[in-house]
Amino acid sequence: MKKLDPAVSREVGILARFMLIFSMAMQAVFLILGKWDVTVLLGNLLGAGGAMLNFLLLCRTLTASLEKKEEDAAMAAKLSYGYRNLLLVLILVLGAALPCFHLIAVILPLFVPRLSVALRTLIGGRNRREGEP
Repeated sequence: MKKLDPAVSREVGILARFMLIFSMAMQAVFLILGKWDVTVLLGNLLGAGGAMLNFLLLCRTLTASLEKKEEDAAMAAKLSYGYRNLLLVLILVLGAALPCFHLIAVILPLFVPRLSVALRTLIGGRNRREGEP
C-alpha cells in the first residue's frame, strides 16, 4: 500500500480534529438532554469512522487520479463515488438495523466532512482577504 501524500495526511488530520470536536459536542448534548447511553457512543463511533473512511477513500482516489489519463481518472472517480456511497448506505443500514447503535448518532457525523470543508473555506476566504496566508 502506498504511503499517504502529505497533503492528504494533513487534510485527514484536520478532519479528524473537526470530527473529535463535533463528537464531543454531540455526546455532551445527549448527556445534557438526559438521552445519553452507550448506544449514542457506539453510533457516534460508527458514523464518525464511516465518515473518516469515506473522506480518506475520496482523497486517495483523487490523488491516484492525478497520475492517470483524463478518461481513466473520470472512470475511477465515478467508480469510487459509487463504492463510497454504498459504504455510507451500509453504515446507515447497520445503524438502523442493530439496536446497539443510536441512529441519530450514526447519521450526524456523516455530515461533518462537508461542514469541515465549508467552515475551512469560509475561514480561509476571510483570512486571504485580510492578507493572511
